[in-house]
Amino acid sequence: APEATQAPVVTATPEPTKDPHEGMVRSNLTGEYITEKVAEKRPYAVIINNIEYANANQQGTSQIDVLYEALAEGGITRMLGVIQDVDKIKKLGSVRSARHYFVSFASEWDAIFCHFGQTKYAISKIEELGINNLSGLSAVGPVVYARDYSYKAPHNVFTTGKKMKKGAKKLGYRTKVKSDNVAEHFTFYEEDTDLDSTDDTTYIKLPFSDYSTCYLKYDEKSKTYKKYEYGKKHKDHKNNKQLAFKNVIVQLVKEKNIDKNGYQHLFLHKRKGEGYYLTNGKRVKITWRKSEADHKMTYYDESGNVLTINPGKTYIAAYPTSRKKLISLKEK
Repeated sequence: APEATQAPVVTATPEPTKDPHEGMVRSNLTGEYITEKVAEKRPYAVIINNIEYANANQQGTSQIDVLYEALAEGGITRMLGVIQDVDKIKKLGSVRSARHYFVSFASEWDAIFCHFGQTKYAISKIEELGINNLSGLSAVGPVVYARDYSYKAPHNVFTTGKKMKKGAKKLGYRTKVKSDNVAEHFTFYEEDTDLDSTDDTTYIKLPFSDYSTCYLKYDEKSKTYKKYEYGKKHKDHKNNKQLAFKNVIVQLVKEKNIDKNGYQHLFLHKRKGEGYYLTNGKRVKITWRKSEADHKMTYYDESGNVLTINPGKTYIAAYPTSRKKLISLKEK
C-alpha cells in the first residue's frame, strides 16, 4: 500500500528578537554598550583637585567613567578622571596640576591629558611617553579652562567637554582612539555577576594619609560602593550626587617622597604588585603588572587570568604599600 503522506506541520516562524545592542559595542572603560561612534572617540583624562576645600566644590565628577585617586604631596590626594565621551560634560573641576604618575595612568587609555600646572617630573613624563596634553599654563590654556571666581584660587579652575574638544582641535590632536595604545586593564562580565568569594566586603577604609581618608560603603539597593572623604559623602556638587562605583580596585603601589617639595613617586613602570577587587559586596585578591613603554597595564585574578569585572564605573585607588596595614574592612 502506498505510504500515507503526512500533512506538513506548519510552524509559525518566530519573529527574530531584535538585539537591543545591535550596532553597539562595549566601552573598554565601563563595559557598558555604547555607539560605535562614541567608542571610537579618544577619552580625556582630567586631573581633579581633591584638597578638602576643592572636594567640597567639585563639579562633574559623577560623570567620570574610571576614577583614580593617589597621593600628591603633603598627604593630600589628587584624582584623575577618565571619560569616554566628554560631550555631556557641562562643567568639570576644579582642575589642578599634573603629577608624573597620573600622566602614566592617562597613557594607559590613549587619553588626551588635561591639567592646570605640572611638576618638572610630569613634563618629562609627558615628553617621554609622547602624551597629547592640554595644559592650562600653555597658549591653549584660555581655550580649555576658565576660573570661577565664586571659589578661592587656585581651587577654581574648571573646564567643559566643549572646551576640551576645542583645545584638542586647536592643537591638531588625533580624536580617534588607537586601540593598540589602550592597555587591557580587565575584561567585563556580560551581565552583573557576583564574585565567587567568601570575603564579604561591604566597607573599605583607605587612609591615604592623616589628612586624607577615603572610605567606600556598599549600597545594596544600587549595588554600588558609595564614596566618602573627609568624613562626609563625596559628592558631585553640580548635581548633588554622591560618587558611586560598581567596581573598586585597590592597587597597592610602592611610593616614596622624591624631593624637598614632598613630591611623590609611585613605582609603576616595569613593576608588578598586589591589590583587591571589590564588587557586589565581595572582594578577591588581585595582582597587577605594568610596562609604560608598550602600553601594558593589566589586573589579574588569583588564578593569573585577566581580571573580569562588572559593567559600570570603576574607582581605582593607587594606594601605598607602606600603608597596607591601615586598610580597614570593618566599619568601626
